[in-house]
Amino acid sequence: MVPACLDMLEESLVKKIEVMKNIEEENEKQKTLLKNPNEVDVEAFDKILDDKGELIDRLLKLDDGFQSLFDRVKDEVGDNKEKYKDQIKRMQEYIQEITGMSASIEAAEHRNKKLAEEYFSSAREKMNFSRQTSAAAFNYYQTMNNYRDVPPQFMDNKN
Repeated sequence: MVPACLDMLEESLVKKIEVMKNIEEENEKQKTLLKNPNEVDVEAFDKILDDKGELIDRLLKLDDGFQSLFDRVKDEVGDNKEKYKDQIKRMQEYIQEITGMSASIEAAEHRNKKLAEEYFSSAREKMNFSRQTSAAAFNYYQTMNNYRDVPPQFMDNKN
């Protein structure tokens, strides 16, 4: 029972590493996409966010499964550390790798957040400029329409 559970725990850690590598790939795609805020493909950006959301959901499910399984075998493994020494050592190495990847992903997310903020700021400025231009054109149009029926101002009324 316990060796099988440890195998499943180890497999869960390996799957978690694979999912985290996929998240790193999506972060790199996002970084490349956001590098030039004037040429962002919004559909591709949305797809990347959707894909990352799915990967994060898988990661959370793996974490929940790992924790529930670990809680079942924790006492048995703790009492027999010497018996499961090799598997424990491998899992510790996986956990160290996961910790390093987590830090790397967090840093990449932080960088991408800054790039996204720059993009949204640029887009907001463009919208404001367009709104101002439209308002100026509309005001000009209204002004010109009002002056259409203005009678001449300098007329000689002498007979």
